[in-house]
Amino acid sequence: MQHFESDRGAGPGGVGRAAAGLIAAGMIAAAGTAAEPQMPGVGAAMEEMVARHEIAGAVTVVVDRERVLHLEATGLADIRSGRPMTADSLFWIASMTKPVTGAALAMLIEEGKLSLDDRVERYVPEFADLKTPSGKPAHPTIRQILTHTSGLGEASAAAARSAHELADLVPAWLAAPMRSEPGETWAYCQSGINLAGRVVEVTSGQRFDLFLQERFFDPLGMSETTFSPTPGQRARLVTGYARNRATETLEPVQPRAEYGLRSLPPLGNGGLYSTPRDYARFCQMLLNRGTLAGHRYLGEEGMRILTTVQTGDLACGFFQSAEYGSHGRNYGWGLGTCVLREPHAGVAAMLSPGSFGHGGAWGTQAWIDPVRNTAYILMVQRANFPNSDASEVRRRFQEAAAKAVDDLRDSSLHPTAD
Repeated sequence: MQHFESDRGAGPGGVGRAAAGLIAAGMIAAAGTAAEPQMPGVGAAMEEMVARHEIAGAVTVVVDRERVLHLEATGLADIRSGRPMTADSLFWIASMTKPVTGAALAMLIEEGKLSLDDRVERYVPEFADLKTPSGKPAHPTIRQILTHTSGLGEASAAAARSAHELADLVPAWLAAPMRSEPGETWAYCQSGINLAGRVVEVTSGQRFDLFLQERFFDPLGMSETTFSPTPGQRARLVTGYARNRATETLEPVQPRAEYGLRSLPPLGNGGLYSTPRDYARFCQMLLNRGTLAGHRYLGEEGMRILTTVQTGDLACGFFQSAEYGSHGRNYGWGLGTCVLREPHAGVAAMLSPGSFGHGGAWGTQAWIDPVRNTAYILMVQRANFPNSDASEVRRRFQEAAAKAVDDLRDSSLHPTAD
């Protein structure tokens, strides 16, 4: 998978098999403090991934519309210090930010402040002069920038590090040569999602992070979700690791410099940090078709455009190559969300048609299955998965969780007599 927040190379100080004792101790510490429901098989699957040095640790969550069905921490948040993973560990969720950005635009569309087919230049006038590769006026639309079909080029990471506001990035977005005609192809585009964040600012009159705080995070009780972690939160931040394929060890990697500081723009493509509990609340709201605990965030129209295919018959997603099964036709794109048209072998085998979600560059994943009334949230920090959407960690988690959900529901329908 190619991400703007894509993986850095591993840094010095690799930690491998000698850390097995610390990892085991972390498992015991996490399990010993558990007070949340835990489904059989999920923790064991994650322990195997830790033992194989695929990850240092994980937090796994499964929810339905009303309940947390499973919440379990496994392994370590930091190998060198032996700090255990906990249910309140903080993660850089990277591109799992994108569905939140999509939800913000869906909310504003429902409020009548913009339309999916509005041209971007209506809100960011500098885009009126943008030209396509063929020299034609580009006129990208709101729908296109949120579904990776705008054809926009990518602003550089250096531009993101030097900017202080989303508006500062407009020249960088315009300077990047367009890659295709708008609407012609699906190509993962970080600039388009960040541009959508700027559109939120223009239409709402609020900075993007403040809009999300007021409209989503505060009312949802997502008190740990932020673009700029506090010192206290940073003490709970999980260390990112890359797997050295030659030595089969995990080596720490540095955080991305364009994220996490108050002096930087709130990037809607991948800037959020969150906890498993927090992101599970967002997923439950989506499972409930835009409501949670009596508060409505999105109506039926907002949910429809967020979670159904807006890309027509285009092949989409991160499984298009033969290496990953040539499954581009199995996917479409909603507003900042990947939508599964038809399940396929591997990580999508246990999901229903119409399931939607998104992963992140460091392996985090959240997938919502409205048919099964289940959301699966995986929190890890592994920087160099060949394709984080297709990771063995994701597959093992979702397989174990889906089986446990089925077993739980079977037992409730057919209780065993004493």
